Amino acid sequence: MIRTSAPVDAPAAGAWEELVTTALLGTDRRRPPAGAPGRDAPAALLDAAAALTVSRRAGLLPAPAGERPRPAPADPRPVLPQAAARRLTQLLADRSGTAGGGRRGTAPDLMELLPQWLAAANARGYAAPPQALPALLDAARGRTDLRPAALAFAGPRALWLARLNPDWRFALRAAPGGGAALPGPEDTARIRRLWEEGLFAERVALLAAIRQQRPEAARELLAGTWATERAEDRLMFLDSLRAGLGPDDEPFLEQALADRSRNVRSTAAELLSALPGSALAARMAERAAACVAVDHTRDTPTIAVEAPHECDASMERDGVVAKAPSGRGERSWWLGQLLEATPLGTWSPRLGGRTPQEIVALPVADDWQGELHAAWCRAAVRQRDARWARALLGEPAAPEAGGPGAVSLAERAKLLGTLGGAERAEWVAGFIAAHGLSEAFQLLGVCAVPWAEPLGRAVVDALNIARDAGSYPWSFSGVMGLAERCLDPAQAARLDGLLAVPDETEDASPGAGGYWAEAFQRLVTTLRLRAAMAEELDAPTG
Repeated sequence: MIRTSAPVDAPAAGAWEELVTTALLGTDRRRPPAGAPGRDAPAALLDAAAALTVSRRAGLLPAPAGERPRPAPADPRPVLPQAAARRLTQLLADRSGTAGGGRRGTAPDLMELLPQWLAAANARGYAAPPQALPALLDAARGRTDLRPAALAFAGPRALWLARLNPDWRFALRAAPGGGAALPGPEDTARIRRLWEEGLFAERVALLAAIRQQRPEAARELLAGTWATERAEDRLMFLDSLRAGLGPDDEPFLEQALADRSRNVRSTAAELLSALPGSALAARMAERAAACVAVDHTRDTPTIAVEAPHECDASMERDGVVAKAPSGRGERSWWLGQLLEATPLGTWSPRLGGRTPQEIVALPVADDWQGELHAAWCRAAVRQRDARWARALLGEPAAPEAGGPGAVSLAERAKLLGTLGGAERAEWVAGFIAAHGLSEAFQLLGVCAVPWAEPLGRAVVDALNIARDAGSYPWSFSGVMGLAERCLDPAQAARLDGLLAVPDETEDASPGAGGYWAEAFQRLVTTLRLRAAMAEELDAPTG
């Protein structure tokens, strides 16, 4: 009979930790439990560990069964047509990419078409096939830009899955309330409880949802706890007031101008300056008007600028940041902030009743033109003023490649965002026709998809000109990629004449014609695939 000093299923407390400690220190420094020192000590240690391992495993008692997961919620949306479901599987399975830097060939980049497919499916109100949800969540996990559209398409079942797989927890963080439905506007008790007890992300989502439905209720909810919120939270909450911003928000925002946080004060001032009738806008207009005037003593009427000589306490309270960035003059820094926050309607009466186009065309004394026009650009974007945006953009064929007021491609892109889709596309088409594609990439990015016919034609013509120049297509790969995603599929027929390899001239880069033909073939193939995708989504679901 084998005798033991303790029951196998009841090992001494801390026995395993004692064995681990002994093994770490070494048996020559620490004697194994129930063993003798010497040459046999290591073997005794391993014997004890083996016995205790069996004891621990055999001694485990079965735990109570956990609660079975509830069934996944139903998704009431219509199912995808079969062809569209097969296409989704194909898009999600594609992982080819071009990260290796090699030639792309003529095959479309399916992963780059997935965002467009998801947007189209969401617009039609389809539900995601259950079997596609794991791959859809994996794709959204790897690409944050996919998440809003992917989660909207995946619906409530994706959140159910995310609670079962830690790799998909991002879906719970991205969903308002972690997947729980937000209370309706009539459920004031639940709203108050979630606002006072919820996590920060839940509170932000709640405030944004209420702001969309009842702006005044969201503002009152925020005002009730404003004094007790952390500065970084106040900043995020205040930013949610951009949606539905109106004159009724002015008293609350005026109070926020006295906030302890400089960032909160600046955001409140920015919001107030977007309300042309606000008291802050009037104060800024009074300050700015004292700095800018028309000098009639010169042969030609000229704008004269006298920048502020100090930034006083009242200016700081209204959101003017006193300390200039490194390399920037203080006076020009203060002036730019004043002009940016001044209602653009101030300038026509102040500058002799001139229109925005006439004001922008006036010469500016003492090298202040760049600062003045750049600030007016920012004001036009903030106030969504299309008249001033047109004046600052100028004619697309202007030699300055962007008009008298735009100081950068980024500014031009922002100004274009204030215009309607058709006007925006027409302006960018004119810009490309006059200046080519080398500077147009940012401008193309703000145009509605699919591109309007004049814009698409201008892009294709410019690519054709670049091909005829005999250079390689590498420098146009970004524009070509945009064209694959944004060109109207109906333009595919116009590209058939560009698929052949052109004859190489003496000054052409070796093999460039073949690379261009390959790029155009990929473009045509992608456009036809996009057309097929749209047809599949519109097919009957029966």
